[in-house]
Order: sequence, then C-alpha cells, then structure tokens
Amino acid sequence: MSDDTAALRPETLAVHPPQVRITGSTPLGVPLHQGHVFAFDSADAMADAFHSPDTFVYSRLGNPTVRALEDAVTRLEGGAAALSYASGMGAISGLLLGLLSAGDHVIAQRCLYGGTYATLTDLAARWGIEVTYVSGTDPEETRRAVRPETRLLYLETIANPTTRVSDLPALIAVAAEAGIPSAVDNTFASPLLCRPIEHGADVVIHSATKYMAGHADVLGGIAVFKDAELYGRIRHHAIEQGAITDPFAAWLTLRGLQTMPLRIERQSASALDLAGRLAAHPAVAAVRHPALAAHPDHAIARRLLPKGGGGVISFDLAGGREAGRAFIEAVRLASLTASLGDVKTLVMHSASTSHRQLDPAALDAAGIGPGTVRMSVGIEHVEDLWADLEQALEQAAARTP
Repeated sequence: MSDDTAALRPETLAVHPPQVRITGSTPLGVPLHQGHVFAFDSADAMADAFHSPDTFVYSRLGNPTVRALEDAVTRLEGGAAALSYASGMGAISGLLLGLLSAGDHVIAQRCLYGGTYATLTDLAARWGIEVTYVSGTDPEETRRAVRPETRLLYLETIANPTTRVSDLPALIAVAAEAGIPSAVDNTFASPLLCRPIEHGADVVIHSATKYMAGHADVLGGIAVFKDAELYGRIRHHAIEQGAITDPFAAWLTLRGLQTMPLRIERQSASALDLAGRLAAHPAVAAVRHPALAAHPDHAIARRLLPKGGGGVISFDLAGGREAGRAFIEAVRLASLTASLGDVKTLVMHSASTSHRQLDPAALDAAGIGPGTVRMSVGIEHVEDLWADLEQALEQAAARTP
C-alpha cells in the first residue's frame, strides 16, 4: 500500500494501519511476527519466494519468529538447520512420516516415550513397518538387529520415564557403519547437558514444551538436523503436513531459552539431592537418577552427562501400584500432572498416564513397574520439596496394606 492515504476513507484506513519501520536501534528481544502472510512488491518476487526457504511468504512455509527459534536451537545443538513443530509428537511424527516408507525397518530402544511407542506401533499396523527393540546400551545387539531395509535408529538420551541412559556414541557408530541415520530424543537432557550431534546423531528431537519453554504455557517441538540434505527432505514433508509452530508459541519458547541454563543447573542439583534421600527412605523400593552411583547406566552417564543427570527422578514405591497412587495424591507442593521440565515440581504415575498405551508385557520390558512414579523436579527450595515428599511417603505407607 502506498503512503498516499489522504483520499482514503476511514473504513479503508482501519484495515490498512501504517507499518512501523525501526531505524537507528534494534529490539533487544525477538519481535513477535504473529501475522501469517507476507506481501510482495512484484509477482516475480512472490513466485521466487515459494522456492526460497529464506524468504517468508506464508507462515506454514516459514515465519521470522519461528525461524529465530529454529536458528537458536540449531546453534545450541550444533546442527545445520532445524524445523519447529506444534508439539513434541509433531516433531517425532514429522520425522518418522518424512523418513519412512511401507516395509521399512526401525531399530529403537526398548524404553521409549509412550507416544513414540504408540506411533511406531501404528505405523507397523498400517504401513508394515517393522520395529526391533534393543536395550540402548549394547552395540553388538544393535549390530545384530540391522537389516538391508533398516532406515532409522531411534534413541533417547535419558529414557522416559526410567531415566536409562543410552550409549549414544557406541550405538550411533553402529548405525553409521551401516549407512543408517540416527535420531535422538534429547528432551530429558536438553542441549545444556548433552549434544547428541557431537556423538554422531543425524537428528535431535525435543519437546520444546518441556525444559526449553519451562513455564507450563507452551506446546511445541523441534527437530535439529546435522546436515542440510536431510533437513531439506524432512522440511518438504513438514510443510505439507502443516504441524508448524505458531509464532506466539515460538516467541514464548525463545523467552524460556534465556533462563534454561539456570533452571537446568538448579533442577539437576536438586534432583540428585532428592534422589539420594529417596533411596534411603524405607517406603521406596528403588530410585533411578543418572547421577546416582547405583544407577545401572551411571558409567555411561558420567561420559555423556558430565554437567548433571537432569531434573527427572524415577522411583518405585514398596507398596506397588496402590502406594504409587496414594503418593501422587498426597503431595501438596508438587503438582499431579502429565508434563515435565517446568519451574514447578511435577509428579505422575507412568503406567496409567504417559505409558498407558503399553500392555503389561511392554511395560515390564521397558522397566516400568506398577508403582513407578516419575518426578520432574522444579526450582523450588530443595528442603521444601523434601518436606512435601516425606509427608506424602508417610501417607502412602499408611494407606497401603
């Protein structure tokens, strides 16, 4: 629209407000570009823009605020490019649907986030995609699982909810030898504790809802790619699938990224402190946190996670399922909810919530017991958190036969 507005009527002026152009200064924060369409000065410029990922046309194809988030996480993970999605499952599904075809084979670690397991199960039923599940710590087991039709190795840095730690360098090396791309869900660790691309991973996935955003007010996911070729292949599918991050969600996530280092440091330290106290409590049968010496993957964690084992603790109550139910209903400061990575401490019963899709055999194979509780430690004072956990444990013990 030209600047000559003197002849325009109020009804038209209301629809076309002036564009504010900034000169002589730079916004300290990333601007929020909530608009979904971008105008051009010529037909040729618009036509060319549809073939350029660096020119913005329509927010499903790309948006400046969303791009700022993608670039920020790309730098954090040390990748070549990233795609932002409307949720963590959007990122997982986008990768699987963009990479796999009917009859392909996937190698995945045995303990996976329930949504990932459900998606792979659905693809097996509808597309004939076969999945071989491995421990995540034995490279020879992974090597034996490789087939000519294997198209992906899928791992989690810290498994949800058991906190098992995958031997990323060893397993990714097996996949690389066979020419198989590897993807790592790094949500539990964040790029502050582990950068899987440094260990050879081709794709790193995050539920940005969790530690990146960190304040229980954003739904988002992101996939970071080691090389531009694979990014381009998946981007084509992502655009057509349409599961793209809303600009406001991207803007909120960028805000969260700025405090993520401080939050992760506090949450990891508090989680280790609480894990040690839980391990000594008579109402607790087992505790799993990667920084605990008794953790089955502690040696791997010391190599992969030298800055801390993250903010999630998995523990089993001695009273089984009823004790787990009683505990999560007895906490007062901690919130009973289905997420993690928040500034507030959150607890949940995994078998009936995040991993409800798994049958008893699959739960047992994944290491999830009937009384397993997942706790995501927040940034509250650790003594206040322990007082809450202690009273909840006492109530659970009293209410369990």
